[in-house]
Order: sequence, then C-alpha cells, then structure tokens
Amino acid sequence: MISRTRLCITLAAVLAAFGGAVAPSDFSARTPGNSRGPATPPPFGAPLPGLSPALGAAFVTGLGAFREEDTVASGLGPIFNNVSCVACHSEPAAGGGSTILETRFGRLVNGQFDPLTALGGSLLQEKAIDPAAQEVIPPEANIVAQRMTTPLFGAGLIEAIPDAEILANAAIPRPDGIAGKASLIIDVTTGQQRVGRFGWKAQQATLLAFAADAYLNEIGITSRYFPQENAPNGNAALLAKYDTVPDPEDTVDPATGKADIDLFTDFMRLLAPPPALSLTPGAKLGGLVFGQIGCQHCHTPVMLTGPNAIPQLSLKPVPLYSDLLLHNMGTLGDGIAQAAASPQQMRTAPLWGLRARSLYLHDGRAASVDAAVLLHDGEALAARNRYAALGATLKSQLLQFLESI
Repeated sequence: MISRTRLCITLAAVLAAFGGAVAPSDFSARTPGNSRGPATPPPFGAPLPGLSPALGAAFVTGLGAFREEDTVASGLGPIFNNVSCVACHSEPAAGGGSTILETRFGRLVNGQFDPLTALGGSLLQEKAIDPAAQEVIPPEANIVAQRMTTPLFGAGLIEAIPDAEILANAAIPRPDGIAGKASLIIDVTTGQQRVGRFGWKAQQATLLAFAADAYLNEIGITSRYFPQENAPNGNAALLAKYDTVPDPEDTVDPATGKADIDLFTDFMRLLAPPPALSLTPGAKLGGLVFGQIGCQHCHTPVMLTGPNAIPQLSLKPVPLYSDLLLHNMGTLGDGIAQAAASPQQMRTAPLWGLRARSLYLHDGRAASVDAAVLLHDGEALAARNRYAALGATLKSQLLQFLESI
C-alpha cells in the first residue's frame, strides 16, 4: 500500500517531468490498491465503476429523481428556471452541462456590489406558474451577467478533495502575478466553514448544499436547508398569492429516510468523471505545451481525495485540471460578487471532459476552445499571451490535448 505522503511525492515528480500536464490515464496504475494498470473508463453519465449493489441502487434511484419533473402540485415555483435537474444538466448525458443560460443581476456603486436581494436578486427566475408573478430585471440593476450550466461528472471526487489539499495548493507561490484564493464559505448543511468548490464562484462546498440551493433557486422547491420561498422580485404579496404548497416542499420520505435533495446528492456523488481518451502523439506534445506556457498554474492537473467511506472516492487522484480557487479574471469576470468571490473573481473551471461542450466560458461567449483561451484576462493574461504567440503546430497540439482530457 502506498502512503498518502508517498503518493503526493510520486504525483509531484511525474507532474514535474511532464511540465505540469499529465493525462488522467497516466495515474490509473498509481491509485492505491490498483496494480493492474489503466482500465477502460466508464462513458459520460455512468456511475463510478465497482460500486456495491447498495450504492449502485442509490445511483439509479438518484438518477430517477434527477430526471423527474416537478409540477405546481409538488411545489414548482411560483418562480423558477426549469422543471427538473436534467433539463439543464443533460449534455452529453444526464449530469452534464448545457448551453442553457441563467441571468444574474445587481448594482455596482463606488466599487461596492449590491445583489439587490430585496428586489429578487441576484438570480433572475425567468419562468413563473402565473404570468402575474413573472420576474423582470429591475431598473436599479446596472450589472447583468449570464452563466451556463456546469457539468457534474466526477463531482463526488471533487467533493472528496480535503479542504487542506486545496488550501495547501493555494499557498504555493505562482509566477505571472497569479494569486489564487480559496473560497471560504459557511456550508449550510453543517454550519461549518468550508472551502467552496462548486459553481462558477465556488459558492458551495458540498453536493448536498449545491443540490438544495439549486432546488430552491432553479426549480422553486423549498427544503430543510432553504425553507423559505423566493418572492417574485421581492414582492411578498405575490408570493403569498401564488405559493400554495406548504413549505418546506421537499420532505423526507419515511420509507427511505431521504428527501429529493438527498437523492440528487447520491446521483452526483456517485457519477463517474469524464472518460479520458488515449493521447495521440500530437496530444502528448500538447500536454507539454500546456505546462510550458503556464496553464497548469491555475488548471492544476491532479488533486487527491482524502479517506472516504466510499472506496471509489477514497485516496484517489482527481485529474480535473483545476485548482478550485478563485482568480481575478479582469474583463472575463462576470461583475457579480457572490459568496467569497468579488465581481472579477471566478473559480478555475475544471477542464476534464472539455470535448463534451459546444460553448465555452461562463457565459458561452466562446464558440471554440481557441476563442476561449484568447479571451482569458487578469491573472491568466500572461499564459494567454504565450498561447497567442504559439505557432500553428504547437497550438494545434495543445488543442488536441485539451480535447482528450
């Protein structure tokens, strides 16, 4: 058995040898307890391989809940963005992302961001169970931004990365003025300070909190963690008129001991990571370019999970290509302050599974990976400039690598 310390040293040595960029398959044989080398990864949307029958059943049940559509009778709305989780998390399989955009708004005055909470901000719910309850962007807002749905593949592995691992990575000095910051938030499910890692602003630390937050704000279903409904543009009278189902609407089923948010969490936690492709010779060279131009200073190739009761999540390398930190992205920031993130700060987006996406960046403004890289700014500007200066062959190899991880 390889100790955790020894595993860290091994990974660090391999990363250094590859210029900071290594394909996920390079680590499969180094996973504790794995002596048989690389195995064929499961496809997009599959569960983690080797789950026990009980966990396999939990995944299937969670997937069913993830796909289920809510109705007015079950508590939908009165304002919402969609009727199910899978409506937005669908590409290329259940649990993925999509090109669906949500709208955030707020007001920036003298450098201070106001989410306009009293007017329904910062998230605009674009649908309503009755036209009279429909939200609009209030005239007080001078910041309006859009965000795409983030994919959830491998979310359980990301959740299983210890806070200490993220904080230790944040403390490593970086060149080019890069200064990643951990998103320290209070996890609503425990009341404890944790390191956020989910969402464009790293605003959630746990999948249960992520599920409960989305159930309220995207579908309009209250739960034990978020028991109060959103009022349309803050109008309590409209809420009282159209919210006809008693809160909290998502309650524990006595037969299973779980509410819907727990089922969503089971599905996300047990969802396999994006399958990596075998690297072509060109893609392997592209991995070296990735390290040489400095992409890995924010898009950390591999992090490690801690001990976990689920064997498939315990002491595993996670080739997510993200440090899960907040970085000042300059003009690429969305202008919205949220949780611990300032208007210009965004969480480093994990790059694994990039080939399954059709639009890129938080608002989908880039139609290609090349365009997305060239729009990087702020702390990523130096690496972006080195990318822009690459010759056609090296740039092509780097893009081949990104399409393989």
